[in-house]
Amino acid sequence: MVKLDETLTMLKDLTDARGIPGNEKEVREVFEKYISPYADEVTTDNLGSSIAKKTGDANGPKIMIAGHLDEVGFMVTRIDDKGFVYFQTVGGWWNQVMLAQRVTILGENGDVTGVIGSKPPHVLPAEARKKPYDIKDMFIDIGASSKEEAEEFGVAPGQSIVPYFEFTPLKNDKMLLAKAWDNRIGLAIAIEVLKQLKDVEHPNVVYGVGDVQEEVGLRGAKTAAHLIKPDIGFGVDVGIAGDTPGIKPHEADSKLGDGPQIILYDASMVSHKGLRDLVVKTAKENAIPFQYASIAGGGTDSGSIHLTANGVPSLSITIATRYIHSHAGILHRDDFENAVKLIVEVIKKLDTDTVKELILA
Repeated sequence: MVKLDETLTMLKDLTDARGIPGNEKEVREVFEKYISPYADEVTTDNLGSSIAKKTGDANGPKIMIAGHLDEVGFMVTRIDDKGFVYFQTVGGWWNQVMLAQRVTILGENGDVTGVIGSKPPHVLPAEARKKPYDIKDMFIDIGASSKEEAEEFGVAPGQSIVPYFEFTPLKNDKMLLAKAWDNRIGLAIAIEVLKQLKDVEHPNVVYGVGDVQEEVGLRGAKTAAHLIKPDIGFGVDVGIAGDTPGIKPHEADSKLGDGPQIILYDASMVSHKGLRDLVVKTAKENAIPFQYASIAGGGTDSGSIHLTANGVPSLSITIATRYIHSHAGILHRDDFENAVKLIVEVIKKLDTDTVKELILA
């Protein structure tokens, strides 16, 4: 078993924490525990996003680095007479990764373990077996014999349901397996950037943000950015890995370990050219590996940040991750560390004059 160093311990604590959109408290507490030692102050907006402020030059531009607290999960909607729990997905799920997976209901009397069930294939018509099983027909089995017993367990409508999975470094211990990399790795980047800036002069004010409800519409980034009024925005998140069987290069070509992804385009934003050029130049100057990527079917917090007030030059920097929006994903530790290094070096350059110049680049 791999001995966990300080960084791996932080990553374990972040990914093991449970928090679906609208109920991110547990994750926020872990985020604030780790980022507070490197911040001048930590505040929250009225939706629950956490904002850690680190001042270099108080008169310099405001730089927002946003990762989101929430993970994809489920919410209890009803319990039937036999004690089976029905649910609403919260965030995007693919039917085929859900069945027979272990989940935890955050009940009023403590955690309740369950497994996602369905009608067995043995009783389905032959044609039905060939099709993905509808989410609306799935349920969660918690071992209750009646609705009353499920209620005695502390289960009720509105409660959060989270995937169950433990943080695990693989045999190649640079490869890290965990739930909720989307987007605890973004939180880790924000924490580590502030940590590396602790005793460093920088010509700006940096905000490390853990925002809420990204998975249901980039909501917390909008309210947090409204509060901060940033001059520059970075969304830090996961991206699509293209290094598993069956993926064609034109679909996704990023490889784990080849560096952070600089997002050119996604469904929520066209990246700001001036900021993107500065980041690419900085990466090349410092021999930091990076990859270009585009995500036609998804967005990041930058999509909300860049539309704040009269506009905020923004860029998403992401970590290629396998199997996102499932119970467990895999990413590479070097990509995380190089993303932090790149953002820190860029922040050192972002003085008032540079920000003014890149706006019109």
